[in-house]
Amino acid sequence: MYKYFSYLFFGIFFIASCAVQKPSAKSSSKDRMEQLYHQMFDPQAGKVMVVAHRGDWHAYPENSIPGLHSVIEMGVHMVEIDLKRTKDGVLIVMHDNTLDRTTNQKGKVEDYTWEEIQKMKLRNGLGRVTTVGIPSFKEYLLEAKGKILINIDKGYSYFPEVVKLLRETGTLRQTTINVNTNTTLQEVEARYGKIPGDIILTPLLGYSDKDKARRVVKSYLGRKNTVFQPVWRDDAFIAEEDFVSLRKQGLGIWMNSLWASINGGHDDDRAIIDKQPDESWGWLINKGANIIQTDRPAQLLDYLKKKNLL
Repeated sequence: MYKYFSYLFFGIFFIASCAVQKPSAKSSSKDRMEQLYHQMFDPQAGKVMVVAHRGDWHAYPENSIPGLHSVIEMGVHMVEIDLKRTKDGVLIVMHDNTLDRTTNQKGKVEDYTWEEIQKMKLRNGLGRVTTVGIPSFKEYLLEAKGKILINIDKGYSYFPEVVKLLRETGTLRQTTINVNTNTTLQEVEARYGKIPGDIILTPLLGYSDKDKARRVVKSYLGRKNTVFQPVWRDDAFIAEEDFVSLRKQGLGIWMNSLWASINGGHDDDRAIIDKQPDESWGWLINKGANIIQTDRPAQLLDYLKKKNLL
């Protein structure tokens, strides 16, 4: 009888211990977001993060919920989106000022209410109308919460509204907000007031004006939660720029491989069509990038895996 109760006790204890130790889905997703957050800034991480430009727009409509789900399943670290505001003040996920290119409707986004927008359908990459609707910004945030980092590109004009929604949805720590090209921190704060330190800013650096780009960098030095995004059309513009040293200071370096005019020719087409990934993605990484935005997320993930950079 003693042995029976001993076995029973230890059995119950073991089961209870397993139940206690097993992480919940909620805690696992939080841990994942914390890991990605730290990877953005940790100079010792030795890994490169992939940003999917407007989601998986090759397979689904750009800036759509299905496109978001696809890149999450793909293992992408971050998704880039754009924002516009409806006539009645609702932020929606949309790149263009007009609805013409991406939906089955025409006209300016700002001329329609959210109720009207909800009746519209998105087009796919071939311009065909789908059954997919246009998501609100809040809806998109809730779908992405705890699953993937978010970058807001065309949202600087709505900065206070964006930050408010990020705080409301608990997605502030997993979201970066782009700052208009060559805008110093002082200029941002002159427009929007003191920027809290928990907001992750991504100032764009346009090296067609090298002096201004350098002033922008200087204005953010010492500020945590900053990811620089340099853009250049010819490598001569950034030949003297040491982005590696900025990484060592705990700042993120984001580079784009989307098209040749914003990266000196180190683009996705060079990697995929010309079969020169080392001269494209590899070159950007050697220049200091720990974050790369691409239109070819699956291929870039595969490249990084082979290089042991994931």
